[in-house]
Amino acid sequence: MSETDKQDANSTEASAEAEAEAKSEATEQAAEPVETGEAVAPEEAEEAGEAAEPDDSSPWAGKPAGDGDADREPEERDHEAELAEANDRLLRALAETENLRRRGKREREETARFAISSFARDVLPVADNLRRALEAVPGDAGENEALASLVGGLELTERELEAIFQRHGIERIDPGGEKFDHNLHEAMFEIPTADAEPGSVVQVVETGYLLNGRLLRAARVGIARALPEPESEPDPETPPEDTGSAA
Repeated sequence: MSETDKQDANSTEASAEAEAEAKSEATEQAAEPVETGEAVAPEEAEEAGEAAEPDDSSPWAGKPAGDGDADREPEERDHEAELAEANDRLLRALAETENLRRRGKREREETARFAISSFARDVLPVADNLRRALEAVPGDAGENEALASLVGGLELTERELEAIFQRHGIERIDPGGEKFDHNLHEAMFEIPTADAEPGSVVQVVETGYLLNGRLLRAARVGIARALPEPESEPDPETPPEDTGSAA
């Protein structure tokens, strides 16, 4: 055999070996799992032993496909109950807020009406002293010019003070001759008399006052009491009854 024939035989064997290696690599690549996300044929999955298994971690695992609406209905009812409860709480809060607003408004009005109670109560003795001074003026004070001027000044001061009282809602309580009222009067003593109805006011010791209809000071009064009935004396002409037993 010539040298040329030997070279041709060697090249033919090398080509055959290269083709065999290429076929072997293609077979190995076909046996490897597909990682490109493409669908794998069932036959190939069975051959590879990678059959899909169900995922038990899913909330819908093991539930029929038609149970979704039935599960959503209880949730909707719960949301409706929560909404109704929140609406009820809101209405109650609004009602309580309105009550607080009205109570605060009423308290502010009462505070404004009776804010001067302490001051007015302290001024009342001044009015009492003016009245006592005028009552102590003698009947012939008009003959003395200086005394008459003094009395006129006292009367003017008393009228001005009464006007101020009325302007601020202070009213005088002068219950002479009226029926005794424990809400407005304070009984100091009783006077036995037949000239007045028992329980009526016959003497006013100290005038009372009201502030916007509320008692500022009770009137101190003396009330009438019925006279005691005279004890009946026995008739001297009537003989005493014989209480002894018959013989």
